[in-house]
Amino acid sequence: MWAPHLVVIVRCAPDEPGVGALEVAYFRGEERIARNVQPLQVEPGKFNYRLVRAELEFTDYGTVEARARIDAGPVTVVPYTLLPPPGSRAAATGHRLLPLRVLGNSYGGPRVRGVPTVGGPVTSIEKLGINVIKALAMDAPHAARSGHQGTAMALAPLAHVLWTRIMRYDAQRPDWPDRDRFVLSAGHASILQYAMLYLTGHGLTLEDLRNFRQWGSPTPGHPEVGCTPGVEVTTGPLGQGIANAVGMAIAESQMRSRYGADVCDHRIFVIAGDGDLSEGVSHEAASLAGHLGLGRLVVVYDDNEVTIDGGTDLALSDDAAARFRAYGWHVIELGEAAEDLDGLEAGLRDAAAVEDRPTLLIVRSVIAAPAPAASGTPAAHGYAIFDDEIAATKDLMGLPAEETFHVPPEVLDYYRRAGTAGQDERFAWEARTAAFDGDRSGLEACLASTGRAGWDGSLPSWEPGQSVATRKASNVTLQALLPVVPGLTGGGADLTGNTGTVIADGGVFSARGPGGRQIYFGVREHAMGAIANGMALHGGAIPVVGTFLVFADYMRPAVRLAALAEAKAVFVWPHDSVGVGEDGPTHQPVEHLASLRAIPGLRVIRPADATETVGAWRVALESAGPTALILTRQGVPVLEGTRTDAVAAGGYALREPDEPSLTLVGTGSEVSVCCDAAAILAAEGVAARVVSLPSWELFADQPYSEQARVLRPDLPSLAVEAGSTMGWSRWTDEALGIDRFGASAPGAVVMEKLGISASNVADRARALTAGAPSRAAL
Repeated sequence: MWAPHLVVIVRCAPDEPGVGALEVAYFRGEERIARNVQPLQVEPGKFNYRLVRAELEFTDYGTVEARARIDAGPVTVVPYTLLPPPGSRAAATGHRLLPLRVLGNSYGGPRVRGVPTVGGPVTSIEKLGINVIKALAMDAPHAARSGHQGTAMALAPLAHVLWTRIMRYDAQRPDWPDRDRFVLSAGHASILQYAMLYLTGHGLTLEDLRNFRQWGSPTPGHPEVGCTPGVEVTTGPLGQGIANAVGMAIAESQMRSRYGADVCDHRIFVIAGDGDLSEGVSHEAASLAGHLGLGRLVVVYDDNEVTIDGGTDLALSDDAAARFRAYGWHVIELGEAAEDLDGLEAGLRDAAAVEDRPTLLIVRSVIAAPAPAASGTPAAHGYAIFDDEIAATKDLMGLPAEETFHVPPEVLDYYRRAGTAGQDERFAWEARTAAFDGDRSGLEACLASTGRAGWDGSLPSWEPGQSVATRKASNVTLQALLPVVPGLTGGGADLTGNTGTVIADGGVFSARGPGGRQIYFGVREHAMGAIANGMALHGGAIPVVGTFLVFADYMRPAVRLAALAEAKAVFVWPHDSVGVGEDGPTHQPVEHLASLRAIPGLRVIRPADATETVGAWRVALESAGPTALILTRQGVPVLEGTRTDAVAAGGYALREPDEPSLTLVGTGSEVSVCCDAAAILAAEGVAARVVSLPSWELFADQPYSEQARVLRPDLPSLAVEAGSTMGWSRWTDEALGIDRFGASAPGAVVMEKLGISASNVADRARALTAGAPSRAAL
């Protein structure tokens, strides 16, 4: 038997002292079984903590609730912890009780029932390690004067359990293909991930933590794949990480089904918060994950009931557990177990064992625990814990109060050993993979995100004069590539046939067909983009996803992250102009090309015809990072002189007459319009060059001498594109485009009415040559 000690932390209002009494009582049900009253005096603006001992010893404390009441002016109670007394048997064996919360200052006020429960034995090094993580989560943002401390502190025990007891990885080889994946969807808690990566030996240093959020540091404000060893995906915009993880689970399922568990046999773990589960992208992704029966996906929901604006009850009242059960997920509710290492481990192991559906593991935590004043407050979501409180919190945890970035050698040694615990499993995997006697060339191509040797020999070709919609040419190319690029997989957002993302003979990916390459995403454009990112970053898959160009806006946050993360995804966006026709302006993109070109790192290609479409696919597969294919709904002629290899340069001269007077520059379907306009002008004795400029990004990568050779700045130039003219001044003297919404009518009529016609281009060319200076003269 032992008498529980209750650490009660109190704080005064800034200007008034708190004088009165502190009463602590212990209840079993509504029966009070022990009570202690102490006088209380707290200085203005300060906080302190009191160790209060009950007058009764008991052993069945698992049924006991502690409550506190303050009678002391403006004093408030913040999170407290029930502890075994020093030197007791419970303390010696590592038993501990969970953090509790008081939400009101009287017995009758609102509160969360904190039922203390004792976990199994926990070593003293684990206790110390978790406290070191919490201290680092305070120190790094404090040094940066920026960051999010509270969630990282609250989830330090969870991270400890994941990295030391659950996940299979080798810190010496963070790119081991069969490692478990960790996704911090709550990316604002990045310091938690960085602390674990440093401690487990992934390559970060303590100095990197000191430089948290600083220029050039590998510890940016939110996790960025490629910047920090061990970071799997780029997160921060809430909800994206959950959808990324769904993509990873799809890729893992496909690889395991196709190449066997000896090659691919791992799990995906996610930490998400209230904000993640509020974002629409997480709803879309969770719904699809449940439908697809994605086992081996474990999302830990940190239900801390705190947002930046205040408590979650300001804007959130849905039942997350019921919602995810309705999606078809397995749901485990651990309750207030954020400090219960054995409870967390048991829950995670139960979740990881579920093979037929994803699992949501709900854990109630106290944000910023055990910080005396910040715990449980909305301010703790951000940077809210400063010098005095950091010192008091460290003192409360038994760490040197004034020392920053304190990592005892025994703690570092403990985590470094955990970081290499998976080496034997990696060695065994390497041996199995070396002995793999299945489709080795396919496996190697998948792991390298490329094609089999000689894959480009399967690319199709077309004869000039044929009329082919570039979306159809894209699908023909995709079908030709499927046998030789085994990682290609994907589909559309309920527009699979319309977007040319049909994967013939690849099988449908489903709970019953986990090896299928055709994925039906449903009307979930945002999740589709984020899932594609997860698939690409997982490895083993080259995702191809499509919808109409006008709906690319639904995908934009995911597309932006694809560019930032350099995820090798192919976004197929047909119906690329007002040529869509009868569907009208709601479905006719105008501003979209300019908007997509504004995203750094996104390779936008708008091919002129079927031949250039093949070249666009070649670029997409040979390059790192995401590619956007902007394709026509309507048929366009296969032009004389277009080349697949020229697409990689971004632009080239398609018509090069003697003694030209001007240059017409087009993209997509307007290249043929430029060719027709050039023919009209030629009949009048005016020689016009025609340049196809399928990709601004690729063209901008060329040296200026090559750009000048193609565009000829010594000649007047006119760009023609059925979309916004924004940005064209970078390349040409004038631009003929569409800077208004379209209209509902047959596509050819809309194009003609809005000036995208050979005759109107010829008119504008005549006016340009009549008096406009060339760019060289400006």
